[in-house]
Amino acid sequence: MTDGTNRKTATADSFGASADGYLSSTTHREGEDLELLAAWCDEASWALDVATGAGHTAGALVDAGIPNVVASDASPSMVATSVDSFPGVAGVVADAERLPFPPETFDAVTCRIAAHHFPAPEAFVDEVSRVLRPGGVFAFEDNVVPEDETLDSFLNHVEEMRDPTHVESYRTSTWHQWMETAGFTVEETEHLVKRIDFRAWVDRMSSLDVETEVQVRRTFAEAPETALDFLDVRFENGDVESFDSPKALIRARNSPE
Repeated sequence: MTDGTNRKTATADSFGASADGYLSSTTHREGEDLELLAAWCDEASWALDVATGAGHTAGALVDAGIPNVVASDASPSMVATSVDSFPGVAGVVADAERLPFPPETFDAVTCRIAAHHFPAPEAFVDEVSRVLRPGGVFAFEDNVVPEDETLDSFLNHVEEMRDPTHVESYRTSTWHQWMETAGFTVEETEHLVKRIDFRAWVDRMSSLDVETEVQVRRTFAEAPETALDFLDVRFENGDVESFDSPKALIRARNSPE
Protein backbone atom coordinates (compact mmCIF):
# COMPACT_ATOMS: atom_id res chain seq x y z
CA MET A 1 0.00 0.00 0.00
CA THR A 2 1.25 3.48 -0.79
CA ASP A 3 0.97 4.73 2.79
CA GLY A 4 3.23 1.95 4.07
CA THR A 5 0.50 0.43 6.24
CA ASN A 6 2.06 -3.03 6.37
CA ARG A 7 5.45 -1.62 7.25
CA LYS A 8 3.93 0.61 9.93
CA THR A 9 2.13 -2.34 11.50
CA ALA A 10 5.33 -4.37 11.56
CA THR A 11 7.20 -1.45 13.10
CA ALA A 12 4.59 -0.95 15.82
CA ASP A 13 4.64 -4.67 16.64
CA SER A 14 8.43 -4.76 16.74
CA PHE A 15 8.75 -1.77 19.03
CA GLY A 16 5.92 -2.97 21.24
CA ALA A 17 7.88 -6.16 21.86
CA SER A 18 10.98 -4.10 22.72
CA ALA A 19 9.36 -1.48 24.97
CA ASP A 20 11.25 -2.47 28.11
CA GLY A 21 14.56 -2.42 26.25
CA TYR A 22 13.95 1.09 24.99
CA LEU A 23 12.87 2.30 28.43
CA SER A 24 16.21 1.22 29.91
CA SER A 25 18.33 2.21 26.87
CA THR A 26 21.03 4.71 27.80
CA THR A 27 20.90 6.15 24.27
CA HIS A 28 17.24 7.07 24.72
CA ARG A 29 16.84 7.86 28.41
CA GLU A 30 19.60 10.44 28.88
CA GLY A 31 21.85 12.90 27.12
CA GLU A 32 22.41 16.56 26.29
CA ASP A 33 20.26 16.10 23.18
CA LEU A 34 17.23 15.21 25.30
CA GLU A 35 17.77 18.25 27.49
CA LEU A 36 18.19 20.54 24.48
CA LEU A 37 15.00 19.38 22.76
CA ALA A 38 13.02 19.99 25.94
CA ALA A 39 14.65 23.41 26.45
CA TRP A 40 13.67 24.47 22.93
CA CYS A 41 10.03 23.87 23.90
CA ASP A 42 10.00 25.24 27.45
CA GLU A 43 7.66 28.16 26.66
CA ALA A 44 4.90 25.89 25.37
CA SER A 45 1.60 25.23 27.12
CA TRP A 46 0.66 22.24 24.95
CA ALA A 47 3.31 19.91 23.56
CA LEU A 48 3.15 16.73 21.49
CA ASP A 49 5.89 14.12 21.33
CA VAL A 50 5.52 12.10 18.10
CA ALA A 51 6.74 8.47 18.00
CA THR A 52 7.47 8.76 21.69
CA GLY A 53 8.89 5.27 22.09
CA ALA A 54 9.24 4.61 25.81
CA GLY A 55 8.36 8.25 26.55
CA HIS A 56 11.70 9.78 27.53
CA THR A 57 11.18 12.99 25.53
CA ALA A 58 7.62 13.40 26.76
CA GLY A 59 8.88 13.01 30.31
CA ALA A 60 11.57 15.62 29.69
CA LEU A 61 8.91 18.03 28.44
CA VAL A 62 7.00 17.59 31.69
CA ASP A 63 10.22 18.15 33.64
CA ALA A 64 10.74 21.37 31.65
CA GLY A 65 7.51 22.70 33.13
CA ILE A 66 5.14 22.24 30.20
CA PRO A 67 1.70 21.74 31.77
CA ASN A 68 0.10 19.63 29.00
CA VAL A 69 2.16 16.93 27.30
CA VAL A 70 0.80 14.29 24.92
CA ALA A 71 2.88 11.26 23.92
CA SER A 72 1.85 9.59 20.65
CA ASP A 73 3.11 6.37 19.11
CA ALA A 74 1.87 3.74 16.67
CA SER A 75 2.57 1.05 19.27
CA PRO A 76 -0.01 0.75 22.07
CA SER A 77 2.65 -0.91 24.25
CA MET A 78 4.96 2.06 23.84
CA VAL A 79 2.18 4.50 24.69
CA ALA A 80 1.30 2.48 27.80
CA THR A 81 4.97 2.39 28.83
CA SER A 82 5.35 6.16 28.42
CA VAL A 83 2.23 6.94 30.46
CA ASP A 84 3.13 4.47 33.19
CA SER A 85 6.75 5.60 33.40
CA PHE A 86 6.36 9.39 33.26
CA PRO A 87 3.69 10.98 35.46
CA GLY A 88 1.94 13.91 33.83
CA VAL A 89 2.10 12.45 30.32
CA ALA A 90 -1.11 11.69 28.41
CA GLY A 91 -0.94 9.00 25.74
CA VAL A 92 -2.50 8.61 22.28
CA VAL A 93 -1.98 5.77 19.80
CA ALA A 94 -1.33 7.55 16.51
CA ASP A 95 0.32 7.29 13.10
CA ALA A 96 3.03 9.96 12.81
CA GLU A 97 1.96 10.64 9.24
CA ARG A 98 -1.76 10.98 10.10
CA LEU A 99 -1.91 12.72 13.45
CA PRO A 100 -5.42 12.59 14.97
CA PHE A 101 -5.47 16.18 16.21
CA PRO A 102 -7.21 19.33 14.93
CA PRO A 103 -5.13 22.01 13.24
CA GLU A 104 -3.19 24.39 15.49
CA THR A 105 -3.53 22.25 18.63
CA PHE A 106 0.03 22.46 20.00
CA ASP A 107 2.64 25.11 20.76
CA ALA A 108 5.48 22.62 20.35
CA VAL A 109 6.05 19.25 18.70
CA THR A 110 9.01 16.98 19.33
CA CYS A 111 10.26 13.87 17.60
CA ARG A 112 13.47 12.21 18.80
CA ILE A 113 15.41 9.39 17.12
CA ALA A 114 12.38 7.91 15.38
CA ALA A 115 11.78 9.38 11.93
CA HIS A 116 14.12 6.93 10.18
CA HIS A 117 11.25 4.44 10.65
CA PHE A 118 8.68 6.58 8.81
CA PRO A 119 7.72 5.45 5.27
CA ALA A 120 6.65 8.99 4.27
CA PRO A 121 8.74 11.54 6.19
CA GLU A 122 7.50 14.47 4.14
CA ALA A 123 3.92 13.63 5.13
CA PHE A 124 5.08 13.58 8.76
CA VAL A 125 6.61 17.06 8.45
CA ASP A 126 3.41 18.35 6.85
CA GLU A 127 1.37 16.89 9.71
CA VAL A 128 3.60 18.55 12.29
CA SER A 129 3.07 21.89 10.56
CA ARG A 130 -0.69 21.32 10.52
CA VAL A 131 -1.07 20.54 14.24
CA LEU A 132 1.31 23.31 15.33
CA ARG A 133 -0.01 26.76 16.04
CA PRO A 134 1.42 29.65 14.00
CA GLY A 135 4.92 30.36 15.29
CA GLY A 136 5.04 27.02 17.13
CA VAL A 137 8.31 25.14 17.64
CA PHE A 138 9.27 21.87 15.98
CA ALA A 139 12.12 20.28 17.97
CA PHE A 140 13.47 17.39 15.92
CA GLU A 141 16.27 14.85 16.26
CA ASP A 142 17.19 11.82 14.21
CA ASN A 143 20.05 9.70 12.96
CA VAL A 144 21.57 11.29 9.88
CA VAL A 145 24.02 10.32 7.17
CA PRO A 146 26.77 12.43 5.61
CA GLU A 147 26.71 13.69 2.04
CA ASP A 148 29.11 10.93 1.00
CA GLU A 149 27.25 8.21 -0.96
CA THR A 150 29.42 5.33 0.30
CA LEU A 151 28.93 6.25 3.95
CA ASP A 152 25.22 6.87 3.37
CA SER A 153 24.83 3.38 1.92
CA PHE A 154 26.86 1.67 4.63
CA LEU A 155 25.02 3.32 7.53
CA ASN A 156 21.59 2.55 6.14
CA HIS A 157 22.61 -1.00 5.24
CA VAL A 158 23.78 -1.97 8.74
CA GLU A 159 20.76 -0.31 10.34
CA GLU A 160 18.36 -2.23 8.13
CA MET A 161 20.22 -5.50 8.72
CA ARG A 162 19.82 -5.11 12.47
CA ASP A 163 16.28 -3.73 12.30
CA PRO A 164 14.07 -4.45 9.25
CA THR A 165 11.70 -1.65 10.36
CA HIS A 166 14.43 0.87 9.53
CA VAL A 167 13.40 2.80 6.41
CA GLU A 168 16.18 5.35 5.87
CA SER A 169 18.40 7.80 7.68
CA TYR A 170 18.57 11.00 5.66
CA ARG A 171 20.98 13.87 5.26
CA THR A 172 20.53 16.98 7.38
CA SER A 173 20.13 19.00 4.19
CA THR A 174 17.20 16.80 3.18
CA TRP A 175 15.40 17.46 6.47
CA HIS A 176 16.02 21.19 6.05
CA GLN A 177 14.49 21.07 2.57
CA TRP A 178 11.39 19.17 3.74
CA MET A 179 10.85 21.54 6.65
CA GLU A 180 11.22 24.65 4.53
CA THR A 181 8.85 23.24 1.90
CA ALA A 182 6.26 22.69 4.66
CA GLY A 183 6.54 26.34 5.72
CA PHE A 184 9.01 26.06 8.58
CA THR A 185 11.91 28.40 9.20
CA VAL A 186 14.96 26.48 10.41
CA GLU A 187 16.36 28.44 13.35
CA GLU A 188 19.10 26.20 14.71
CA THR A 189 20.86 22.97 13.83
CA GLU A 190 23.19 21.00 16.07
CA HIS A 191 25.17 17.88 15.20
CA LEU A 192 26.40 15.33 17.70
CA VAL A 193 27.52 11.75 17.92
CA LYS A 194 26.40 9.19 20.47
CA ARG A 195 28.70 6.36 21.40
CA ILE A 196 26.81 3.11 20.83
CA ASP A 197 27.66 -0.05 22.74
CA PHE A 198 27.31 -2.79 20.14
CA ARG A 199 26.07 -5.46 22.56
CA ALA A 200 23.32 -3.22 23.93
CA TRP A 201 22.45 -2.09 20.39
CA VAL A 202 21.75 -5.60 19.15
CA ASP A 203 20.16 -6.78 22.40
CA ARG A 204 17.58 -3.99 22.16
CA MET A 205 16.07 -5.75 19.15
CA SER A 206 14.30 -8.74 20.69
CA SER A 207 13.56 -10.21 17.25
CA LEU A 208 17.20 -10.28 16.09
CA ASP A 209 18.38 -13.84 15.47
CA VAL A 210 21.92 -15.12 15.97
CA GLU A 211 22.63 -15.53 12.27
CA THR A 212 21.68 -11.93 11.49
CA GLU A 213 23.74 -10.63 14.39
CA VAL A 214 26.76 -12.48 13.01
CA GLN A 215 26.14 -10.87 9.61
CA VAL A 216 25.97 -7.42 11.18
CA ARG A 217 29.24 -8.03 13.03
CA ARG A 218 30.89 -9.24 9.82
CA THR A 219 29.65 -6.17 7.94
CA PHE A 220 31.33 -3.90 10.48
CA ALA A 221 34.51 -5.96 10.41
CA GLU A 222 34.67 -5.78 6.60
CA ALA A 223 33.60 -2.14 6.33
CA PRO A 224 35.58 0.22 4.10
CA GLU A 225 38.23 2.23 5.89
CA THR A 226 36.27 5.45 5.38
CA ALA A 227 33.31 3.97 7.31
CA LEU A 228 35.53 2.62 10.10
CA ASP A 229 37.12 6.05 10.50
CA PHE A 230 33.90 8.06 10.24
CA LEU A 231 32.09 5.89 12.80
CA ASP A 232 35.21 5.42 14.94
CA VAL A 233 34.43 1.70 15.08
CA ARG A 234 36.28 0.05 17.96
CA PHE A 235 37.07 -3.63 18.26
CA GLU A 236 37.92 -5.79 21.23
CA ASN A 237 39.54 -9.19 20.63
CA GLY A 238 38.60 -8.87 16.97
CA ASP A 239 34.91 -8.24 17.65
CA VAL A 240 32.89 -5.02 17.40
CA GLU A 241 32.75 -3.22 20.75
CA SER A 242 31.28 0.21 19.93
CA PHE A 243 30.78 2.84 17.24
CA ASP A 244 29.58 6.42 16.78
CA SER A 245 26.03 7.24 15.70
CA PRO A 246 25.73 10.68 14.03
CA LYS A 247 22.60 12.68 14.78
CA ALA A 248 21.15 16.08 13.91
CA LEU A 249 19.00 18.27 16.15
CA ILE A 250 16.92 20.87 14.34
CA ARG A 251 14.77 23.62 15.80
CA ALA A 252 12.27 24.97 13.29
CA ARG A 253 9.54 27.58 13.65
CA ASN A 254 6.13 27.16 12.03
CA SER A 255 4.94 29.90 9.71
CA PRO A 256 3.27 32.79 11.53
CA GLU A 257 -0.23 33.83 10.54
